Amino acid sequence: MDGPLMPVVAEHDRAVLARLLGRDPVLHAYQLGDLDDFFWPYTSWFRRGEQVILLYHGVDPPTLVAFAAPAGRAELAALLTEAAPVLPARLYAHLSPGLAGALDGSFRVGSVGRHHRMALTDPARLAAVTPAGAQLGAADLPQLRELYARAYPGNWFDARMLDTGQYLGVRDGGELVAVAGVHVFSRAYRVAALGNVTTHPRWRGRGLGAAVVAALCVRLRESVEHVTLNVKADNTTAVRLYERVGFTRVADYDECVLTAR
Repeated sequence: MDGPLMPVVAEHDRAVLARLLGRDPVLHAYQLGDLDDFFWPYTSWFRRGEQVILLYHGVDPPTLVAFAAPAGRAELAALLTEAAPVLPARLYAHLSPGLAGALDGSFRVGSVGRHHRMALTDPARLAAVTPAGAQLGAADLPQLRELYARAYPGNWFDARMLDTGQYLGVRDGGELVAVAGVHVFSRAYRVAALGNVTTHPRWRGRGLGAAVVAALCVRLRESVEHVTLNVKADNTTAVRLYERVGFTRVADYDECVLTAR
């Protein structure tokens, strides 16, 4: 009965999307950030009633993001099923729990695992961590790529993100040994999402990860209201690091690879 009344539509109105996503800015932080001019050209949006899905084309493969509170997941599942025929044949996806089944008819779903959405809810803890790190720019790109190749080969780093000014690094004797950056940053929509955080294997266990994350969080809080991140649920070391600087778990979701049947 809902279908004819609330069909799936391609949504191009940022004000409509901002209103819908802004009802839960922590759950939808990545999507809100992608409304920013910096990310908007790389996005496609679909809406059914009050539910929204994002297809982000700025990475390979494109990433599908579909999050909803439990009360909205039935409508979001219907949106995913209806949008499936127009989605690319190969996708990475971030989906609220239980939504992968809505795509089973069109895609083979390969699970990457359960993840936590965390948010900086206790910034007072930042005061207990000595921050460290200097801003990185385009000139630092070779060293940054070298660090990721050694310490975080499966990263989602996009060199364009250095233009946000929100990548910080710690050096030892000129060598870049720790870094924290963002996947999403928007002053206009007051949200940021940390990402591509890593420390050189030789330097782990010395608190550099917490120090550079703390420095970045202090910097981000000057211009955004909500600082969030995604972390794999079984990465207990990372979860403890983020809890140490004031993050708490606010939602769970699943990451998966989708391949058209």
